[in-house]
Amino acid sequence: MVDNDELIKEIEKYAEENKVPIMQKEGISYLTEYVKNNEIKTILEVGTAIGYSAICMALVDSKIKIVSIERDEQRYLEAINNVKKFGLDKRITLIYGDALNTDLDSKFDLIFFDAAKAQNINFFTHFEKNLKNSGTIITDNIYFHGYTFMDEDKIESRNIRGIARKIRNYIKFLDDNKSYTTEIKNIGDGVAVTRRNDVL
Repeated sequence: MVDNDELIKEIEKYAEENKVPIMQKEGISYLTEYVKNNEIKTILEVGTAIGYSAICMALVDSKIKIVSIERDEQRYLEAINNVKKFGLDKRITLIYGDALNTDLDSKFDLIFFDAAKAQNINFFTHFEKNLKNSGTIITDNIYFHGYTFMDEDKIESRNIRGIARKIRNYIKFLDDNKSYTTEIKNIGDGVAVTRRNDVL
C-alpha cells in the first residue's frame, strides 16, 4: 500500500512537470501547522488547482472538512483523482466553477485564497459572510515572486505590473479594514494572515 508521503511526492512531481502552481514547501508547512495549532475544523479554499493544499490540510485531522472551488476543468478533474487516491472524498468537497459565481451558506473557521491574485479583494468581499466570528482568512502569494514590491519600471510585462498593483491594493485594503488584523509573513511566496477582530 502506498503511503500518504509517497502520494504527496507524486502530486508535487506532477505539479512541477506540468507547471501547476502549488504552495511552496515553507508555505504549506505554515498552513498545516496553523490548521493544527488553531484547531481548525472547517475550511473553504478558493483555488483548488490539483488538490495539493486541500489534501495536506485534510490530513492534519480526521475531523477536518473542506470545500474547495476550482474553475479550470482539467485541474478540477485531476484534483478529484488525487482526493480519491487519499480516500478523502467524504471530507473534501470539490466545486467546479468560478468562485465569484459560487454562493455558499456554510460558515468556516478558515478561508484560504490561492486563486487569481488580481481578484483577492473580490474574493474577500464575496466570501466574508462565510467566515465565522473568530475566523481567519489566509492569502498566499502576497509577494508574487518578488514583483509586488518591485519598482514598476523594472517589470517588463504589463500583465505582471497590473497583478502586482492589484496585490498592493489588496494589502492596503486589508490594512484599512478595521474589522480585521492582518500580518504578512515572510514565508514561502508571502502569506497574509487576516484574523477577524473579536465580535462583542
